[in-house]
Amino acid sequence: MPSITALKGIGPAKAKLFAQLDLSSASDLLHYYPRTYQDRRLDAKLSQFKRTENVAGIYTVIKAQTIPTRALLIFKAFMRDDKGNVIEAVWFKKKMRRFDPFMQMRKDFKVDAKLWIIGKREDRNSFFSNKITVEEYYPVNSPDAKINAGAIIPVYALTQGLSNKFFRAAVFDALNKYLSEEGEALPQRLIQKRNLLNIRQALYAIHFPKSFAELENARRRMVYEEFLLMTMAWSIKKRQSVRQKKEHSYQIKRTLLTPFKNNLDYTFTKAQSRVINEIFADMQNPFPMTRLVQGDVGSGKTVVALCAMLLVAENKYQCAFMAPTEILATQHFITLKRYLNGLGVKIDLLTSKTPKRDKDKILKSLAQGDLDIIIGTHSLIEDNVKFKDLKLIVIDEQHRFGVKQRAKLRAKARDIDMLSMTATPIPRTFALAFYGDLDVSTIDQLPPGRQPILTSHLSESKAFDMVREEVSKGRQAYIVYPLIDESDKLQLKAATQEFERIKTLMPQYKVAMIHGAMKSAEKQKIMEDFLNKKTDILVATPVIEVGIDIKNATIMVIQNAERFGLASLHQLRGRVGRGSDKSYCVLVTQNTSSVSSERINAVCQTNDGFKIGEKDLELRGPGEILGTRQSGELEFKAGDIIKDKDVLRWAVEDRDFLINYDPMLRKPENAPFKQRLIDLYQKYWDIIDLG
Repeated sequence: MPSITALKGIGPAKAKLFAQLDLSSASDLLHYYPRTYQDRRLDAKLSQFKRTENVAGIYTVIKAQTIPTRALLIFKAFMRDDKGNVIEAVWFKKKMRRFDPFMQMRKDFKVDAKLWIIGKREDRNSFFSNKITVEEYYPVNSPDAKINAGAIIPVYALTQGLSNKFFRAAVFDALNKYLSEEGEALPQRLIQKRNLLNIRQALYAIHFPKSFAELENARRRMVYEEFLLMTMAWSIKKRQSVRQKKEHSYQIKRTLLTPFKNNLDYTFTKAQSRVINEIFADMQNPFPMTRLVQGDVGSGKTVVALCAMLLVAENKYQCAFMAPTEILATQHFITLKRYLNGLGVKIDLLTSKTPKRDKDKILKSLAQGDLDIIIGTHSLIEDNVKFKDLKLIVIDEQHRFGVKQRAKLRAKARDIDMLSMTATPIPRTFALAFYGDLDVSTIDQLPPGRQPILTSHLSESKAFDMVREEVSKGRQAYIVYPLIDESDKLQLKAATQEFERIKTLMPQYKVAMIHGAMKSAEKQKIMEDFLNKKTDILVATPVIEVGIDIKNATIMVIQNAERFGLASLHQLRGRVGRGSDKSYCVLVTQNTSSVSSERINAVCQTNDGFKIGEKDLELRGPGEILGTRQSGELEFKAGDIIKDKDVLRWAVEDRDFLINYDPMLRKPENAPFKQRLIDLYQKYWDIIDLG
């Protein structure tokens, strides 16, 4: 399809603005769906002065005049609709010496002229206000009126320099000129089976629907296509990941596994043992492992992953453990060093803040095979990081990494095994959607002796009284703030300022602070001091959200809890209750909306991570939770797996049907669908290979 510059009014300058939205062709524009719609039909009765609704209707000009002032020109117009309602609209412009800023409006607003007026009442609290802030106006019989008024009108998410009026005109032009070139990707038998609109009908209706029923039909068709393409891509990826046999194998020698297990001060839960056996079976399988371990906070995912790493190490291979943040990588490094003490396993830490001298030494050791396990952040995927014999990668909080980042780490060696972990448990349907290339193991038990964390919503003074009580018993406490520094805009308490205040309020205790902007060595020292009970209270930002394991910490106070997402609150809460002592999480809020109150109530009512995950999916949507929005990858343009779970079910059923009767999509009727898969998931995302 031609470049976007083939459309009316789009030259090189405008094309740059469209490029900011990743739109370079007419086809890109057709597949850029509206973010919402306005009902500007006359029969929608929006011309009535209803509270919170737009004014949209045809008005006849009664009077219009220009009023000059010292610095401004004011244009005022009075208009009447067919029911006799009179509205008044005012525009202000700066005076200009040689140009009349209202020249066109004088022509358009002549007495008795009929205009479409779209705007809002200036006083939304009054049913009787007749003053209108006009956002758009169009002479009734103008070409612009046909696109922007008298119908259900699309509203797009745009960048500065592009107006919705201009954008609609460009979309309308693309539909009229190039819609006929848009090819159908879906197999015809599936279109008929699901009673879907064809691609041209759907694209036209999703931009300019004749009714909301037609709009929903168009959206459902585009959602179905997105879901079917995605589920098929993951299925292909999974098949291809196990197609090539591994050149290496593992023997369970128990030279490291047995001493490690004996050194633990607890026994594995049945769930941990089951998942370890699933992982070991995968690793001993002749094909590469791609497994996701999901489990609630505190369920013991890290120890399970360490068993896999020790199997690798005792077979003289290397392992890379990638975490999303430096502080989490550092905490894993501290924890694993403690677990591996005396076993002779060589382990190190690599992050962006590792000093150059240390980094050079680590890189040399990795390349020579002198390191068994390397723990790190995104630094591990840099080109200069080379391994002698890498056989396993472990990815913690895998949803925080993009598809390409995970693939780049996996490309460090041939036939590599991959183990991913997440503490965001999600329902099976969504696991099929987002982790379709992975086998999923679930740790659904907490270690014995753990008590439910008692969560409450209290004032700060009561929360601090509880902190004093716990610390006086020899326990430790976290106090978490959402920001590092004071923000006038958000008016939130900030860790750096509150740190000094807490030291004053609790002078008898040792208080430390940790946040993401600190140097790596400083953060490591603070965490080790807290682990070794040299610090009583740790003031922190959300950098401690995951992976921190201090058994003596029994209370967490979360300040401005309304500013945290539901999953974040649950993850933070999981930093306490790691031992057998009774533990507490106290939520302190300032201003709560209905949604934030719902989050607070949900956290107080349950410790069940699966219930928390489902509620968070409901409140925020999967893009935020599963990381596709943060990474900018694989985010749906039309689909919503909460709202459209029935369509997702169709897509999974129809994917299985396609795989059964045409696994390689070689039949002619499936050729367009195969090409669309290649264009999107091979050429663009590079996660499948269809030859």
